[in-house]
Amino acid sequence: MKSFNSAGLTLAYRDEGEGDPILLIHGFASSSYMNWVYPGWFKTLTETGRRVIAIDNRGHGESEKLYDTALYPAPLMAEDAARLLDHLGIARADVMGYSMGARISAFLSLAAPEKVRSVVFGGLGMGMVDGVGPPGPIAEALEAPSLEDVTDPVGRAFRKFAENTKSDLRALATCMRASRQIIDRADVARISAPALVAVGTRDEIAGSASGLAALLPDAAALDIPDRDHMVAVGDKVYKSGVLEFLERRP
Repeated sequence: MKSFNSAGLTLAYRDEGEGDPILLIHGFASSSYMNWVYPGWFKTLTETGRRVIAIDNRGHGESEKLYDTALYPAPLMAEDAARLLDHLGIARADVMGYSMGARISAFLSLAAPEKVRSVVFGGLGMGMVDGVGPPGPIAEALEAPSLEDVTDPVGRAFRKFAENTKSDLRALATCMRASRQIIDRADVARISAPALVAVGTRDEIAGSASGLAALLPDAAALDIPDRDHMVAVGDKVYKSGVLEFLERRP
């Protein structure tokens, strides 16, 4: 992996392939590897003639770990993504985020619309505007002495995932308490880039894909059949839907 300086922070990223650039932004407790390399997204996208860039968000993967909630709001992570494009000399790219990464992608689309050719919101539908639940149970699960001490089912799922990825649990707990800013409907309506909203039909976290798509000026919804929040990211329906979207967008 490579690294760059984002307002004093050292953040890691991947950059492979040639062609139209697409920036990938991973979800909470994940990394560019777990979210995009392991499920086959890099292979899928580079084989279709695209340059694929993926950031490790602050506090995640091989990027710098921080322990101050003031440093984790999603708009700040959107600034990291914009700085990565600037670092690489990329004026405009397709952008795809999953879960927390979708929220970051929305803030990037609002703050720097000139940089976003199109946007895919994966694993986040109406939860972007209505919220996806309180952060406390997940943060507390990450801070618990062990997985066996966690009883909340959602918190337990994230704790298990974070342990499997050998993540910094303290950094993730700090991030969880600070990164779930909602976006009001009026701001969602200002996201002018062509958009695709892709959510698993068994996802109990994301909220409605069609509901969010209806608020966007130029968007379509994609239901990922029989997939929940944790496994939809690697689904073949998701991949084929994204490839079709990228081919038809202006």
